[in-house]
Amino acid sequence: MPPDGKSADQRTLRLVDTIASADLQPKSVVHSGDGLFFAQNMMYRHNVSVFDREGELVATIPDAVDLADFGAAVEGRGTKVKGSPVEVAFTSDGSHAYVSNYKMYGDGWNPVADDVCQGRNWDPSFVYRVDVASFTIDQVIPVGAVPKYVAVSPDDRVLVVANWCSLDTSIIDIATGTELARVDVGLHPRGIAITKDSSTAYVAVMGGAKIVAIDLADYSTRDLVSVGQTPRHLVLSPDDSVLYATTNKANTVRAIDPTTDSVIATVRTGEQTRSMDISDDGTALYVVNYASNTLTKVRTADMTVVDSIATGTRPVGVTYDRDARRVWVANYTGSLMIFADE
Repeated sequence: MPPDGKSADQRTLRLVDTIASADLQPKSVVHSGDGLFFAQNMMYRHNVSVFDREGELVATIPDAVDLADFGAAVEGRGTKVKGSPVEVAFTSDGSHAYVSNYKMYGDGWNPVADDVCQGRNWDPSFVYRVDVASFTIDQVIPVGAVPKYVAVSPDDRVLVVANWCSLDTSIIDIATGTELARVDVGLHPRGIAITKDSSTAYVAVMGGAKIVAIDLADYSTRDLVSVGQTPRHLVLSPDDSVLYATTNKANTVRAIDPTTDSVIATVRTGEQTRSMDISDDGTALYVVNYASNTLTKVRTADMTVVDSIATGTRPVGVTYDRDARRVWVANYTGSLMIFADE
């Protein structure tokens, strides 16, 4: 869109469309950067729904695969499986999408997971790579137990996967689709943010009340503990100087200096802050509050709420489309909402 003389924190949110369908029960929605929006429908629908900017459905990607076709069979378990898509991350050119599967369904598989699982006595799972041009799964990558958030490094070298139940993080070589390292991080990792130079991955460890910084060269770690309880989702400022974290049970967003592990500011946005995204100019955060049924805009300059608008029931995912200046929200109860930011 042409310049309007405003920064993102000066604009106002307005609902422009709602997409509701029996085929939708999204856990997340993510913009490809190129006008496509992937909604991950978990085990409730066993697929990924893909929409264009107009809100039209352009593809439905089933999560059923034969692991044997991808050289990913697991001894003692059936090869024909279904997954449960939870999150997605795109390569920088938008040509491929990596979809995490919360758990697997099939002969010999035990599709059990919960929010208090601990340790490695859980089934492994997989990340699917999707060819965005054809909307087909072309690679299946083994990871840990109950992978949730995924992130691609800006240099497209590695994929970082937070494994909720095995309490670790998989570092995947994108060129080969193989695991380079499995990094222990603690109880229930989820959100991930990677620095622009692709040197460091920050992982939110919800049960451990910390953020773990992983050196992506040697996989060494350091803990950031200033985040407080239940950190869930992470984003970095455009210059990487500020790390923003939602804290689900504390109902806040916290701005942290990652170099000094110190809190810059904290703002309450609503009940059960979940996912967030940041505007391209870095002046605004868009935060969904699961129990409040709201989308909140936070001005990053002083961490002040400057706008709030009602969503559907149980908003859980959010993504920002910088070119259209629109915000998409995934409501867990079965809809997507599109907000203009104008």
